[in-house]
Amino acid sequence: MVYNELINQEMFFLLAGPCVIEGEEMALNIAEHVKKVTDRLGIPYVFKGSFKKANRSRLDSFTGIGDEKALKILAKVRAEFGIPVVTDIHTEQDAEMAAAYVDVLQIPAFLCRQTDLLVAAAKTGKIVNIKKGQFLSPESMKFAVDKVRESGDNQVMVTERGTTFGYQDLIVDYRGISIMQQACQCPVVVDVTHSLQQPNQASGVTGGQPALIETIAKAGIAVGADGIFIETHADPRCAKSDGANMLRLDLIEGLLERLVRIREAIR
Repeated sequence: MVYNELINQEMFFLLAGPCVIEGEEMALNIAEHVKKVTDRLGIPYVFKGSFKKANRSRLDSFTGIGDEKALKILAKVRAEFGIPVVTDIHTEQDAEMAAAYVDVLQIPAFLCRQTDLLVAAAKTGKIVNIKKGQFLSPESMKFAVDKVRESGDNQVMVTERGTTFGYQDLIVDYRGISIMQQACQCPVVVDVTHSLQQPNQASGVTGGQPALIETIAKAGIAVGADGIFIETHADPRCAKSDGANMLRLDLIEGLLERLVRIREAIR
């Protein structure tokens, strides 16, 4: 099972890919590049791509290329490279639809307390990755995890993605990694790139601090995170979503090499 393959490892696992599926070629190129790196380094890899973006600041923001078209691309990535895939869902209907194509259903941070959504995700029997709300304490994520487990699904993980700090910044409290591991009794992932967002900009386009990606990632591995989440793109300046805080694709190999050395040192 995919879940057991991820958690029963000496190495951290990686969720990585574009913020949103922009097309088949870009998805396949990113998946191929990251898989070659992770295979060499012995890192279990899950390809990430949102089939649609429902939580955009502005009505004119890019939301996707079409639900079914994007989901079929995710399924092609899974089939062509033999890797699991993860995508975000926003409604109960999304859960059933996406489950036919992917291995992991991801609950966005803003929706982590939505009971009907968590239950619907659990009912699919897929792995459920719940992002911690920017407004929640690490301890309180136990109740979101309990909703999934009590709905019959024990394949659950939680993801730290920063806590609201003022109106336009986020801060990662690394104590929360250990706290959530103990409280939730499940794998804990650090979402490196979303933790560096600068939300609520006057332009309606979220900013970011990609220069600090390595800082956040290294600290996450150093404190014992089970997994790392990184959004990446060949040219973040041209990305249709979250380009301001993405890691450039050609930088991912060097970063992962350094993270592996940290993991080996603390083990």
